[in-house]
Amino acid sequence: MTVFAKLTRTEIKLFLREPVGAFFALLFPTILIAILGAITAFREPSPELNGLRTIDVYVGIGVALTLAMLGLQVLPMVLATYRERGVLRRIATTPVRPITLLAAQMTAMILMALVSAALCIAVGRLAYGVRLAENFPGFVLAFVLCALGVFAIGLFIAALVPTGKAGNAVGTLLFFPSMFFAGLWLPREFMPDWVQRIGDFTPMGAGERALHDAMSGTWPNWLSTVVLLGYLVLFGFGAARLFRWN
Repeated sequence: MTVFAKLTRTEIKLFLREPVGAFFALLFPTILIAILGAITAFREPSPELNGLRTIDVYVGIGVALTLAMLGLQVLPMVLATYRERGVLRRIATTPVRPITLLAAQMTAMILMALVSAALCIAVGRLAYGVRLAENFPGFVLAFVLCALGVFAIGLFIAALVPTGKAGNAVGTLLFFPSMFFAGLWLPREFMPDWVQRIGDFTPMGAGERALHDAMSGTWPNWLSTVVLLGYLVLFGFGAARLFRWN
């Protein structure tokens, strides 16, 4: 456990040394919430949102945005780079197993996501009066499900790509359509029904819907739960079978 803790701290330090990546993963979602909340129309109740305000919905989208950036862009790039540069191969010659490094990397990503999500929620609450999740255990469950589903996809990408740059490129290609269905450019409630239905089967669409359910006081709906668990099982199994240490 001491080695695992040291590796986790090291991974966090390495991540924070990249100012651009750290900014977008940790601060950009919060800045987005602050900017959108400053728009007067976004602070007015909307009939399409059942009386909620647009800014109320965007807090959950901001949390999903954090997970998408870390899981689809950062994680594949880091792990593919480690394999490309022989880091995992060299660690395999020490008493520390490569799987320990992967676990430390995943833990670092989760901790980073928690910090970013907390900032989003805090700014939404303090600056614009966004209510905290009425079902906090449900929100935690939705957060964990979304994180596991999207991180499994990130691991799968890292298992297939030859280089870190390729991992980032593939992750970015998946990031934009994923966040479209999560409502980043237009809240899902304003989309046509058929677009919402497609989004329900995407990782970030299902994740945002589960987070929104918990914010509204209910548990994550069964469809989102099954979809996210499906991504975890399918891509997690694929990553385990295909991931190469060398």
